[in-house]
Amino acid sequence: MHSNLPFFLAMIAAIVLLNMWATKLKIAYPILLVVFGLLVSFIPGLPVVKVDPDLIFFIFLPPLLFEASWAISFKEMRRWWRIIGSFAFLVVFFTALSVAVAANYFIPGFTIALGFLLGGIVSPPDAVSTGAIMKFVKIPKTTSAILEGESLLNDASSLIIFRFALIAVGTGQFVWQEASLSFLWMVIGGAGIGLLLGWIFVQVHKRLPTDAASDIALTFIEPYLMYWIAEQLHSSGVLAVVSGGLYMSTRRLIFLNSASRIKGYSVWESVVFVLNGIVFLLIGLELPEIVGGLRSEGIPLGTAVKYGIIVTVVLILARIISSYAAMLATLIFRPSVAPRASTRKRTLLMPLFLGWTGMRGVVSLAAALAIPITLENGIPFPNRNLILFITFVVILLTLLVQGLTLPYFINKVHAFQDFMNEEEEEQTRQKIKRELRQHIYHFLKSKHENELQGHTGIERMLKHWEEKNKANDEGWMNEKNKVIFVEMLESQRQYLSELNKDVSINEEVIRQHLYQIDLEEERLKMI
Repeated sequence: MHSNLPFFLAMIAAIVLLNMWATKLKIAYPILLVVFGLLVSFIPGLPVVKVDPDLIFFIFLPPLLFEASWAISFKEMRRWWRIIGSFAFLVVFFTALSVAVAANYFIPGFTIALGFLLGGIVSPPDAVSTGAIMKFVKIPKTTSAILEGESLLNDASSLIIFRFALIAVGTGQFVWQEASLSFLWMVIGGAGIGLLLGWIFVQVHKRLPTDAASDIALTFIEPYLMYWIAEQLHSSGVLAVVSGGLYMSTRRLIFLNSASRIKGYSVWESVVFVLNGIVFLLIGLELPEIVGGLRSEGIPLGTAVKYGIIVTVVLILARIISSYAAMLATLIFRPSVAPRASTRKRTLLMPLFLGWTGMRGVVSLAAALAIPITLENGIPFPNRNLILFITFVVILLTLLVQGLTLPYFINKVHAFQDFMNEEEEEQTRQKIKRELRQHIYHFLKSKHENELQGHTGIERMLKHWEEKNKANDEGWMNEKNKVIFVEMLESQRQYLSELNKDVSINEEVIRQHLYQIDLEEERLKMI
């Protein structure tokens, strides 16, 4: 263990440096991490990185999904739930079916069950890769919300397909009635378990005398508990983490104080960044061992690469076809919510770009590595190494081809130009600032007139906000005034929470203001 420690530390350092380089080059950092891991794997003498298939899901998925559920706008998810649901479930199933049929036709020895197993592995697009690319291009909040919401739920649907396919491969049979009931329990039970545990965890935070450090430590335990308990009850651990995380994120102002929110955001951002980086490096580092397994089974490398290319093409076409089908269904059944472009060309290009965002990554690798080495009877799992290699090819090609070309296409064709209104969003931001100032002033004025008339500190606060200038002398901020100031900040939070119910306001703007209020409260504690 000690001999491998420098190697693991070097991995983290490489992740940081490659992320800096990717930012400078304006490309998604997962692309560089995968390529770097592939190149490093050919260096002789390096430790062989192996991850226990039984632990791969449990180590990486719960914290990554939990953090993603806190970052997404639940308001936008609720607004676009139809298209998010169709992409997360119907499109994933259609993609898995397409891969199953293609694999059964083109790859010798691949049954429909093995094809569905491969389809369940490679069908979910990777949220990390898409999010990293979106940093360098501007897209409407509607499209961003759909992609983020889809990325949370499609992991669950693809892993459900993966689980049923594993059973079919292992037993050689598939009972539709039992599978349907099991599917319902996995979906409904997983969501219900997550919501129940999320409520319990909120009560724990509220009732125990926690501080920022203990709050953050508990939030690292909670996603693992959600995942583990749901899996023990044969439900979907992924849906449990997502639903529980969404529930807790909508109540963050209730059970976490400003210090816990500020420090927790920084800690989680760093931890998730490292976890994602490790997984993408593993994708490259695992390749030599996978290739060795192919050679031991007598499968030529060129043939395996050809299979990987075929599956990648099927994935891309299936997602693009699904995007156009979703657009057509929306225009027919829900024309009022369909986005309108200024030209027919841009209307036709919109689903193409939505379909082109299907980069694969963390979940696909985790699922592939989680395939057992042997069946229950001890026989080696059929075509395991080939499935692993095809998964690697799919991840590499989608990252390189789609990941590198997506920003260029969006910027070159200006597909989203008609839906981007930066001036309007900036006006909304400034309007909220003005309304907050007015809200603060009226709050303090009410306090002054009803409770603290003639109080020197309140009069100075009133003058400060009335003139909108920052006071230089902070000596007047005694303990009583601090209490009033904290009440004022809490009043602002309540005002913003009510304002966030307006579906036309970008929740990201609301969260930015809430973060500034948290910073102001922490600054107040230091006076």
